[in-house]
Amino acid sequence: MVNAPSTSAPERRERSRRSPAASHVPTLGAANLNPFGDLHALEHLSARMARSMRQVFEPLLRRGVRSWAEPVEVDRFAGYIAARRKDRLTGWVPLTLSTGGSPAIIVLDGAFLLEVLDIFFGGFGEAPSPLPIEFSPAAEAMLRRLAGAIAQPLSEAWGPLAGISFEPGNPESNAAMMGAIDGEDAVIATRFGIAAGDAEPTFIDILYPVAALKPHAPQLSTKVHGKSAPDPKWLSGLTRAVMSVKLPVRSVLAEPVVSLAMLLELKEGDIIPISFGPQVPVWVSNRRLGTGTVGTANGQAAIKLNTIDPGFEEEFQ
Repeated sequence: MVNAPSTSAPERRERSRRSPAASHVPTLGAANLNPFGDLHALEHLSARMARSMRQVFEPLLRRGVRSWAEPVEVDRFAGYIAARRKDRLTGWVPLTLSTGGSPAIIVLDGAFLLEVLDIFFGGFGEAPSPLPIEFSPAAEAMLRRLAGAIAQPLSEAWGPLAGISFEPGNPESNAAMMGAIDGEDAVIATRFGIAAGDAEPTFIDILYPVAALKPHAPQLSTKVHGKSAPDPKWLSGLTRAVMSVKLPVRSVLAEPVVSLAMLLELKEGDIIPISFGPQVPVWVSNRRLGTGTVGTANGQAAIKLNTIDPGFEEEFQ
């Protein structure tokens, strides 16, 4: 359950990969799956992408989340699949690369997807038990929505590095349906952790076929150097300009759910009952600021801000 407190161990749980050794280091006598060497640029890109994951999931989970990037690993596609639980419902979404080649793949835990879907329809983030063996049309639609939301910042991150953009395809619940990638093909696995409040984290993987990224080997193996200090006068002007930007602040008091039959019968004068607790969420643009109490100030309706979500200030650094 998304909003349930965690009773398990550490947030960055040990990754269940077939080989615990660092995948950047080739094994003597074995085929080298990673022709790029140290993936400095990709590690840096993943760290940036982890921050974007908060923007994707906070509006859907309706609360602040923590996100981070796990170390990059390289494995054969069959080995990656073997390391996952075969009885666990999983969403697989291909991402077509604008530069051609085999598609990348978003891999998302099915239980987490169904929890997000439950929240979307007004629930408390509960997945059915036991889990179904395949996704419903509504779950597939949510999987497409998530893939599209992830593909946008992913394209923005890859654009300056290699000029690659991504377009999501049809979601599947079976890895065998990813016919564009063979089991022996090497893939670069990037993993992102997502945790809402004190809940147990979930992990989202993005797999890149090594063959599709070979034309971009120089960019991927380039070390990321620190930037020189900018001109103080220019930096001061930029700071003043940024601080003058106006952002919309909003709060959602209630989101009642009605049946389609009732919706079609609504007419002027009808009353839709709503209810909300003492704390209501406050949003700045599409990022959650915190919670507050509804009241009045100087004769106008207002919200008193009671809490600020951790990581909010970091988003605007």
